Amino acid sequence: MARAGMERWRDRLALVTGASGGIGAAVARALVQQGLKVVGCARTVGNIEELAAECKSAGYPGTLIPYRCDLSNEEDILSMFSAVRSQHSGVDICINNAGLARPDTLLSGSTSGWKDMFNVNVLALSICTREAYQSMKERNVDDGHIININSMCGHRILQDSVMHFYTATKYAVTALTEGLRHELREAQSHIRATCISPGLVETQFAFKLHDKDPERAAATYEHIKCLKPEDVAEAVIYVLSCPPHVQIGDIQMRPTEQVT
Repeated sequence: MARAGMERWRDRLALVTGASGGIGAAVARALVQQGLKVVGCARTVGNIEELAAECKSAGYPGTLIPYRCDLSNEEDILSMFSAVRSQHSGVDICINNAGLARPDTLLSGSTSGWKDMFNVNVLALSICTREAYQSMKERNVDDGHIININSMCGHRILQDSVMHFYTATKYAVTALTEGLRHELREAQSHIRATCISPGLVETQFAFKLHDKDPERAAATYEHIKCLKPEDVAEAVIYVLSCPPHVQIGDIQMRPTEQVT
């Protein structure tokens, strides 16, 4: 159902990273429902292809285009933007959703685990942001939007030691989003920058973090009623539907029962 304020985005192109499941898949679906052309990228695109078929059979007015991209590889990212430019003109909305956590503590974690988190959570987000802005600028798009899916971990530090390096990457996202807003103002651009910071969302996140301890992963989501990926997608639609003169800087959202 068309949402008020979303009409101006119809038939325009949104890039959603990490679209193979969880929040990314929910955001991609919500945008296709609103009539957008969505490039959904991930390292494996099987799930995105299934979602694209579901959206088509449901009769949604938009289109989901799967694209395989390893976001830890800058060449892959640049190739993706080049393909979008040649096939679809360019990106009007960039949703940096991809992110990962490794159980590597500060005192004994592996450097490779830290690099994995930094490469995707910080560098890939920054590369996609830069390329999306350049795509908008070269086509004189002055009403685009860059949305970073952040985390409540970008605003407070948990006592759980396996989350500390991940938390540092999310504090970086908070700083990068506000820094981006400043640079866009300096450039006298009306492109908007927003981050959305959810608390506990029921996805595969904990199962990937605690891949050697599935019971601990499952317990993460059992003690309270968690947010659903669709709740975060709803926040994305709200942000995009605001009038062009309204910029939402950050949405912090938690399950009602979550304490920290």
